[in-house]
Amino acid sequence: MSSQTKSRFAAEVYRDRLERAVELMRAASLDALLITPGPDLQYLIGSDAESFERLTCLVITSDKATPAVVIPKLELASLSGSAAGELGLRVLDWVDGVDPYELVHSTLHAGSRIAVADAMPALHLIPLARSTSGLPVSATPVLRELRMTKDEAEIDALRRAGAAIDRVHARMGEFLVAGRTEAEVGADIAAAIVEEGHTEVAFVIVGSGPHGADPHHGVSDRRIEPGDVVVIDIGGPVDPGYYSDSTRTYSIGEPSSEIAAKFAALEQAQAAAVAAARPGVTAEAVDAAARNVLVEAGFGDAFVHRTGHGIGLSVHEEPYIVAGNDLVLQEGMAFSIEPGIYFRGEWGARIEDIVVVTADGCESMNNRPHGLTVL
Repeated sequence: MSSQTKSRFAAEVYRDRLERAVELMRAASLDALLITPGPDLQYLIGSDAESFERLTCLVITSDKATPAVVIPKLELASLSGSAAGELGLRVLDWVDGVDPYELVHSTLHAGSRIAVADAMPALHLIPLARSTSGLPVSATPVLRELRMTKDEAEIDALRRAGAAIDRVHARMGEFLVAGRTEAEVGADIAAAIVEEGHTEVAFVIVGSGPHGADPHHGVSDRRIEPGDVVVIDIGGPVDPGYYSDSTRTYSIGEPSSEIAAKFAALEQAQAAAVAAARPGVTAEAVDAAARNVLVEAGFGDAFVHRTGHGIGLSVHEEPYIVAGNDLVLQEGMAFSIEPGIYFRGEWGARIEDIVVVTADGCESMNNRPHGLTVL
């Protein structure tokens, strides 16, 4: 059975989000949003209920009727820590043998244009489409607009997440020692992530030497050697579910002049992208700010991924800071800025901060030094 273990924001925060969802639905000519468990449900009512073969679904209609939650009776406990009660949501519980899709249908007007969360399992999407006699459309345009721009409560949570992961990076000298394996270092980092205020560990990358040239390496039994450049990319959620994600690069002993020069170009690229992030600038322009520095330095081919991704209740969400994305940045948008350079078979490096767009620039959630830290 699912259970509510995370804290949440005040009910007024969720009430405002539901009201904004209705406004955006109307602007998109939608009549109903159907939201199954996942980050969207957590965002809208503070519930981290899980998705099973039995349907749980939040129904929001554009006529401003009180939203309803269709939920198995045996899963009612998953709503106990949410804002559902304070918001006065209608709870339509059901038991095995009852058709929950017809319960959803009973909350809708005939001919309603329905949108569903993009993470809704096909297990539920197909019978819902049958019950409502129409193919639902994606709710992504509405949910993207809601979740991309963070409110003050979310920004505060991201600040706390950033400070927590900074404290882990500050302890790297305890863990990152020549002779230890990446897996041993990773286990200590994982423990520190929880010790420093996260509710769990989302990921730990310890990319030493040639493994640093793989942006998504993970950990291995390779022993860290003197002279290694080591990429440490770590993160996890803090209550109520907002993620940290920060990368720093370390050198086991003094780096060569060649490595130092290449890393200096990367540091310049990351700083250029941070300086470019502000309202009115496109996402692709921020990507270009970092990429152009590395291209001019001769390392364009070594930068093999986008400059950043949005973050919040998911580690990766919109907006994506990537070439071809002409989305105009707005105050409150939160995303990573993480250019990297990777030299296959040799070493790699990445610098990553989470930033939130402000009225005249951006605020970094991470404040550890950006340089190649020598341990």
